[in-house]
Amino acid sequence: MLVDTPDEQSAKPSPSTSHSHLRVRSDLQEEYSPDEIAKMTELYEGTLSNIEEGEIVKSRVLRVTDTAVILDVGFKSEGAVPIDEFKDPRSLKEGDEVEVFLEHLEDQEGAVVLSKKKADFMRVWERIREAHEKDDPVAGTLVKKIKGGVVVDLMGVDAFLPGSQIALRRVPNIDELLGQAFEFKIIKLNKRRRNIVVSRRVL
Repeated sequence: MLVDTPDEQSAKPSPSTSHSHLRVRSDLQEEYSPDEIAKMTELYEGTLSNIEEGEIVKSRVLRVTDTAVILDVGFKSEGAVPIDEFKDPRSLKEGDEVEVFLEHLEDQEGAVVLSKKKADFMRVWERIREAHEKDDPVAGTLVKKIKGGVVVDLMGVDAFLPGSQIALRRVPNIDELLGQAFEFKIIKLNKRRRNIVVSRRVL
C-alpha cells in the first residue's frame, strides 16, 4: 500500500482549504458581475494612464529615511526623492501631500524617478520669466557660499549670484550677508538647465 510522505501530504490541499477557496471565488462572483469587474479594471488602468512622464504630479509621503523621502504617486512602485531637495524634510510625516516632477515611470530597477526641485522650479518659472522680461526686481535670500558666488533662494528655487554682482563695492565678508534678504535683478535665464543668474549691482 502506498502512503503519502509528510511533504506530499502537506502539498495536497485539504478538503476544508479547497472548499474555502471555492467559497471565496463564489462570493466574489456573487458580489460583482463580469461587467462590474471589467469596469473596475478599466478604472484602475485609467488611473495609471493618467500618470505621464514630464508632468508635475501629486504624491503621498510613505516614510522619510536618512537619505530620501519615499513617495507614492499611485503607480505600481514607489519613488524616492533625495532628502536634500526638501527645505525642511524632518517636518514631513506619513500621508503628507507633496508635488513632484515625474521624470520616468520606471528606471532600470523598476522604481519611479521623481524630482522635488524640478517641480518647484516649474511652479515659479513663469513668475521668474515675467520678472526678467519686465526687468522687475525680485526678492531673494542669500543661502550659502559656493565657488564663484552665492546661492540665492528665489521664490523657493536656487539662483546664482556671482561674486562680482553682490554689490558695487567689494564685500569683505560674504558670510555676514548669509540669511539676509535683498532685491535682485534677473540677468540670465536658461529653463532647460534650470539656470537663474541674478545681480544686485544693476539695481
